Amino acid sequence: MVDDDPVVRASCRRILENEGHRVRLCTSAPEALAELSRQACQLLVVDVIMPEFDGLYLIGHVRRDSPGLPILVMSGYPTPETIASGQQMGATHFIAKPFTPEELSAAVARALGGKEKA
Repeated sequence: MVDDDPVVRASCRRILENEGHRVRLCTSAPEALAELSRQACQLLVVDVIMPEFDGLYLIGHVRRDSPGLPILVMSGYPTPETIASGQQMGATHFIAKPFTPEELSAAVARALGGKEKA
């Protein structure tokens, strides 16, 4: 999970770990790229707006090395342009901020190819 907001990272970690997922947190695109070079993951959850390099930059780099990795994009600005840009870069799923724990869990389940929880 990549987000520059510590509150978002902490709350998402709590939600996803309660669902049984192992969660690694990164604060920036460069940190995420370094982490992915050390260890693969099953899903990348990434914010769009971050300082230095945005989530679209990260997605573009990840797509070259891991073309089949599901990518869930989070954005507080869910405009059609943002969604289209994410899809063009290779994002496979999208969730608008703010989201509920249930919405996050469902989006992660969809991204991982599983079924949503009832």
